[in-house]
Amino acid sequence: MDSSYRFIDACWGKPVDKTPIWIMRQAGRYLKEYREVRQKVTFLQLCKTPELAAEVTLQPIDILGVDAAILFSDILVPIEAMGMQLEFGDKGPELYPPIRYESQIDDLTVPDPEDTVPYVMNTIRLLRKELVSRKVPLIGFSGAPFTLASYMVEGGTSRNFINLKTMMYEAPALAHKLLDKIADMVIKYLNAQIAAGAQAVQIFDTWGGILDAYDYEQFAFRYTQKVIEGLNRENVPVILFVKGGGSLLEKIKTAGSDVIGLDWMTRLSDARQRLGADVAIQGNMDPTLLFAPIPEIRKRAKMIIEENAGRPGHIFNLGHGILPPTNFEHAKALVEAVHEFSAQ
Repeated sequence: MDSSYRFIDACWGKPVDKTPIWIMRQAGRYLKEYREVRQKVTFLQLCKTPELAAEVTLQPIDILGVDAAILFSDILVPIEAMGMQLEFGDKGPELYPPIRYESQIDDLTVPDPEDTVPYVMNTIRLLRKELVSRKVPLIGFSGAPFTLASYMVEGGTSRNFINLKTMMYEAPALAHKLLDKIADMVIKYLNAQIAAGAQAVQIFDTWGGILDAYDYEQFAFRYTQKVIEGLNRENVPVILFVKGGGSLLEKIKTAGSDVIGLDWMTRLSDARQRLGADVAIQGNMDPTLLFAPIPEIRKRAKMIIEENAGRPGHIFNLGHGILPPTNFEHAKALVEAVHEFSAQ
């Protein structure tokens, strides 16, 4: 592993010359260049065309100057490979038929990613070549088993997750069977990304924070922990991001990731105190702060850096994905501010 990457060094808790920054969903609709590519193809076609997926992955590196690239894809891509129908409509992703019965779980496969989603690995291989000259590492990713299960059982996004929680409470053995199978898939999927060249991986548990502490441990944590334990992670840091997980940080830490991502609802200084010095932290500006005037963005960036108090192992990020109406000049100002205020 090339230790000259400040992002990778920060993941390992090593001192860096400046705090590294990347932005969740940094390849996306807030960039004019992304919208121009997206006009030519559907979202899924973009995910499945390595040359185009690589092109939009590189855009924020060149435009914003962030310290890491993250593979352009979607967390639901491997679910389609398991045997569900996947479409993206005006209201977001649709997966059908929603998982309701044991026979449907039995019909799901745990596929070989190189056979079923080869475009993901080919995009990674393309990016590794392109990123050599840019001197920026590549992050691969997957959804966490619980978050993926939520889409599979609800058939898409949900406000209250009634179908998933009904399965958890009425038929817990069924929920565990589904989660276990998804965890097996995620292990294969992330290991294939690592083998293809991903230099770090992030596990997104977008919906883990909807659970109370007991249900989080039973239905989310144990499967995320299984995934982390199953990864070929030598020299490849693992980032775990649980949105809404501020009350669960001590438990989240024991899943075994190298970096814990924070949303904006937990103060970074409080998280540092609770988690200790042996795990790196990623976060955690509110994405809507990028709609503030640039002087306010700079002020808030400085506040977060000061909360970290110069401790090694901090990667600056938003507390969730950048929002599509964001002015890219504001995102660029954030990157510049983080580098300026953290320079050693």
